[in-house]
Amino acid sequence: MLGYVVRRILIMLPTLIAISIVIFTIINLPPGDYFSTYIAELQSSGEAADLAKINFLKAQYGFDRPLWEQYIFWVGGLLHGDMGYSFAYNLPVNQVVGDRLLMTFIVSFATILFTYIVAFPIGVYSATHQYSWSDHLLTFLGFLGLATPSFLLALVLLYLANVYFGISIGGLMDPKYVDQPWSFSKVVSVGAHLWIPVVVIGTAGTASMIRRLRANLLDELQKQYVVTARAKGLRPLKLLFKYPLRMALNPFISDIGSLLPHVISGAAIVSVVMSLPTTGPMLLDALRSQDMYLAGSFLMFMAFLTVIGVFVSDLALAVLDPRIRLQAGRTQ
Repeated sequence: MLGYVVRRILIMLPTLIAISIVIFTIINLPPGDYFSTYIAELQSSGEAADLAKINFLKAQYGFDRPLWEQYIFWVGGLLHGDMGYSFAYNLPVNQVVGDRLLMTFIVSFATILFTYIVAFPIGVYSATHQYSWSDHLLTFLGFLGLATPSFLLALVLLYLANVYFGISIGGLMDPKYVDQPWSFSKVVSVGAHLWIPVVVIGTAGTASMIRRLRANLLDELQKQYVVTARAKGLRPLKLLFKYPLRMALNPFISDIGSLLPHVISGAAIVSVVMSLPTTGPMLLDALRSQDMYLAGSFLMFMAFLTVIGVFVSDLALAVLDPRIRLQAGRTQ
């Protein structure tokens, strides 16, 4: 086990290096940089650009150097905890991301809890009551959740929440609390607004998880070891939770690799539609404006979370499923 962990950690290092090269290359593929885009916008509006200041910033942050030197400069900053400077926000990237990271975490974590709390009981019930009227009803609702566009559901819920509950449209709190320090009334306002993006973002994921859990569990319930356990008189509830449900959870444990970056990135399209102060719209704006340090550092942070998530999921799978062995080529 210890040898496996050490090998995986050693593999992570070249993986992250390769990812950083790909991210840096893709961000620099469009012609120009943030400064050329900024100058073009000023010229189109008839304003004059301060070329001396722009040239100073280029020299200070290494934009006048060859690409390989820019890459070394960027990676060196990341290794020292410096994510660079956001020219669009005129702030260090750490401060720009930090302002939105808390809200993104709240929305995403609440969505994950909503998805698991709703999907698991329904998926298990639907699998153990196959082809009953309740199974058909839940299947219909699942397909409806998968087919409904998230942005359309967001618009409908925003309208209903405003008309019937008096909740302000857009954002995660009432406008009067936006620039105010945290207080009990602000927390209450966030809670009143939070259920809308949680339901919108979590509906499709919940419906998908119900379908996958139902299919996986039905496949396990039909296997010979379940039939044998029933013949030996094992109680149905104990049999369900001890064997087939554990085996059916493997795909969900494997999803941890994509779950961690999702907690940070959030749903970008829904966030734009609902005007949520999360990191998704910020990343889109950074990519459009070629704000390299903001976009690159944020993408690198999500890549790091993905690598860590895959590592954690592999260890969890080995604990959950005794059929999985961490040592390849092990002799029996």
